[in-house]
Amino acid sequence: MNLILLGPPGAGKGTQAKKLVDSYGIPQISTGDMLREAVKNQTQLGMEAKKYMDSGQLVPDEVVIGLVRERLTKPDTEKGFMLDGFPRTVPQAEELDKVLAGLKKDLNHVISIEVANEELMGRLTGRRTCKACGSGYHVIFDPPKTEGKCDKCGGELYQRDDDNEATVSNRLKVYDSQTKPLIDYYQGKSLLRPIDGVGAIDDIFGRIKTVLS
Repeated sequence: MNLILLGPPGAGKGTQAKKLVDSYGIPQISTGDMLREAVKNQTQLGMEAKKYMDSGQLVPDEVVIGLVRERLTKPDTEKGFMLDGFPRTVPQAEELDKVLAGLKKDLNHVISIEVANEELMGRLTGRRTCKACGSGYHVIFDPPKTEGKCDKCGGELYQRDDDNEATVSNRLKVYDSQTKPLIDYYQGKSLLRPIDGVGAIDDIFGRIKTVLS
C-alpha cells in the first residue's frame, strides 16, 4: 500500500503516521529525515543539499526528488510506503508521478486529515513547555496541576515563539495556499481520502483504516 499523508500543523499527523506504520508495517518517509540522513552519510545528494541548508536556503525540488527516488528503491518499500510532508506543491506532485512511473509503483491513497483553522489555532497556541526540563503541556488537553508550573520539576512553563497566534495564523495560511492546489490535484485523480481529524486519536485512526480497507 503506497500512501501520501497530508494535514495542516496541529492536525495530529505525526500521531496517525506512527499508528499507520505500526499497523501496516510500511516505512514513514519524511523529507526532513531523508535530508538529515543523506547529509550524515555524506551521499552526493546529501552534500548537494547541505550547501543550501548551510546558507539558509530551501533545498531545490530536483535534489529533494532525487532523495525521494533513492529512498523508494530501498527494499523496505517493497510492501509499501507512506510519504509524510512531501509533496508540498503541485510541481512536486507531478515529479513524484514520474518517479513512481519509472519505478513501476502506483499511489493508492492520499489521506488528508482535515481540521478547521479555529480548532487548529486552539491546539497550537495552547502548547506550553517547561524552561527547566523541556516537558510539554497543553492548557486545554494536558494542563499542569498548577498553572504555569511543571508537574515534574516545578520549572516555569512558557509559550514558544512559534506557538503564538500571529505565527500560527501565518503557518496555517502558508499551508492553505500551498496545499489547496495539491488537494485539488489528487481529487482530480480520485486518490484523495478526506478524514475528519477531530475526536479521539483511536476514532480518527478508525476512520483512516475504514478508508484504506
